[in-house]
Amino acid sequence: MTNNARTNGGATNGAVNGAVPDGVRGLVGAGDSRMVELFRQQARACAALGSPLYGRLIDLVADDIAAGGPAAAVLAGHQDDPGPSALALRLMGTAHGIALAGEAPELAAHFPSCGGDSDADLAWPALQALLRDQPDRFREGLASAPQTNEVGRSAALIGALLHVVGPDPLPVRLWEIGASGGLNLRADRFRFVAADGPVWGVMSPVELDPAWNARPPDAVGGLQVIERVGGDLNPLDPSTDAGAIRLMSYVWPDQTARLRRLRGAVEIARAYPARLVRSGAADLLDTLELQSGALTVLWHSVTWQYLADDEQRRVLARIEQLGATATADQPFVHVAFEPRRVDEGHPFLVTARSWPGGEERVLGQAPPHGIPVTWA
Repeated sequence: MTNNARTNGGATNGAVNGAVPDGVRGLVGAGDSRMVELFRQQARACAALGSPLYGRLIDLVADDIAAGGPAAAVLAGHQDDPGPSALALRLMGTAHGIALAGEAPELAAHFPSCGGDSDADLAWPALQALLRDQPDRFREGLASAPQTNEVGRSAALIGALLHVVGPDPLPVRLWEIGASGGLNLRADRFRFVAADGPVWGVMSPVELDPAWNARPPDAVGGLQVIERVGGDLNPLDPSTDAGAIRLMSYVWPDQTARLRRLRGAVEIARAYPARLVRSGAADLLDTLELQSGALTVLWHSVTWQYLADDEQRRVLARIEQLGATATADQPFVHVAFEPRRVDEGHPFLVTARSWPGGEERVLGQAPPHGIPVTWA
């Protein structure tokens, strides 16, 4: 999905040999201290989520910002960006994309995604040199939201659908908001392995193992997907090399299992077309109508927090409108994998609402990248 939180477009002339231009020196203050702390928070999050490489590298970027180095010059003008804009991941995604494209061999030598050794301390001088030598390339990257089309989240989405479709489901029309490259619109072409042994899906270059703590009860043998439609503010085409690299660039380079899944999903996407629309979530849903003889499914994952309040209200209102028109011959299902505020924090919950009826069910929860899902 595309993070569409607000960002500033400010830019400053690049540093020369690591020096900070006069216009930047005056900015090294409270705003930069806040930015340093946001980068350190992201570093801790990456380390906790299984990327020691980014945990260390982003911490080194934070040190460079504090010291007024090349990172501070590149990031000038972004001091007031909100935390959810994921500024650190925009910066690192830009660097990863340059390495994946073969344009930064010194950095690629330390990124496992490029066959490198995962040594963050050796990678840092190469990254710092890129920040110094190609500041405009990074500023351009900062203007683009991370395209985290995380294939692991398909386990929550397809698993939730299997909980609610019943033993003889109608053909499925699958729509997704925040779809990025639409990889999860092909989830029915993936293979899901449950920790208790059973498997669901087809032979596939994408295998999620374990996808679930247990196979969803009464799961049907397969789904007939007759329509795949995704909306995103900046949809990417995984059938092109540029689109595939962009999608891979936002997967953390030392998380090779995630990269393997994504590469497999790109292969599937090239064989099973989907219609991707450049659209906000509410505008996309304004074009959706239920269809007789088909099950219409709307799903999304880790998208909701990036929608503005008025956009969320429009989406919810449209979901209720669609639900009100649902019948046994044209049912409607809304599936979500999103963080929810509860007493214990913000767990990522798997939920589903089915119409006719419309009662929401909390089906389970999972880590942010989607696997394994533990059903309630």
